[in-house]
Amino acid sequence: MKIAIYGAGAIGGYLGAMLKEAGADVSLIARGPHLAAIRANGLALKIGDKTIVNHPQATDDPRELGEQDYVIVALKAHSVPNVVGQMQPLLGEDTAVVTAVNGVPWWYFYELDGSWGERQLQSVDPGGKQWRGIGPERAIGCVVYPACEITEPGVIEHISGNRFSLGEPNGEKTERVQLLSKTLADAGLRAPIRKIRDELWVKLWGNLTFNPLSALTHATLDVVATDPGTKSVARNMMAEAQQIGEKLGVRFPIDIEKRISGAAAVGKHTTSMLQDLQLGRPMEIDALLTAVQELGRITEINTPTIDTVLPIIAQRARVAGCY
Repeated sequence: MKIAIYGAGAIGGYLGAMLKEAGADVSLIARGPHLAAIRANGLALKIGDKTIVNHPQATDDPRELGEQDYVIVALKAHSVPNVVGQMQPLLGEDTAVVTAVNGVPWWYFYELDGSWGERQLQSVDPGGKQWRGIGPERAIGCVVYPACEITEPGVIEHISGNRFSLGEPNGEKTERVQLLSKTLADAGLRAPIRKIRDELWVKLWGNLTFNPLSALTHATLDVVATDPGTKSVARNMMAEAQQIGEKLGVRFPIDIEKRISGAAAVGKHTTSMLQDLQLGRPMEIDALLTAVQELGRITEINTPTIDTVLPIIAQRARVAGCY
């Protein structure tokens, strides 16, 4: 089985290191100083009290790798449309593409129960570039839970978590998703097969709310989730999202208060959107907020709080050159 990880940053690198250590045939697509360091010194993963160093094939040119059985896309959502063309040499007739990307996935309406039709979300897939260039029939959904960071080029530190929930858009436990689940499990990762849209929305609840609110206030997660003002805004945004999700057939396994309490319990965590703002990197606004607003328009659910927060965080990002 050949696996390529497109975007070997913090999460992609963690995945790649764990799979390589377990003996998988895994290749990494990276760029810049990170790629140069991996080629020169190998990929180092600091996990617990040990450091794993291995030497997967790494390149910035997918043509060197050829067709794969699985391509795991671990880029930020806004980066993916720009690499669809470069990805083509990796895609054979039976290649599965695993979307290990935060937010609403571009394939969301593929084989969705109901009368919605196979709509394409312009907020995350402008012009249907991924729908046409990758093909929704290739997609396997993935909800990413680990926290990792690149501490220097070629070096990744694992902070917490090892779960990558997987699921086919139609909910079937196909051979390809079962094989991928086993491969990840053999590498020491948790990879349960889930009804992926349900799990996606529970994580999205937090990304939709705590990410922009923390970026606007510069407060850590524990503060945003407990301060009466920001907690109230988050609760309202979650309620609007829940209405959208339920209209699309999603079942939320927990309630809003439990979701907020869970976030507060994480403690003094700097959210990814605030980290991006502080480091001057592009912020994941469209996949986390604009797509939910677009789904609200499609389902005819009003989203007044999301509609208020979205232009403010977008303005903040533009001023910082991060949008």
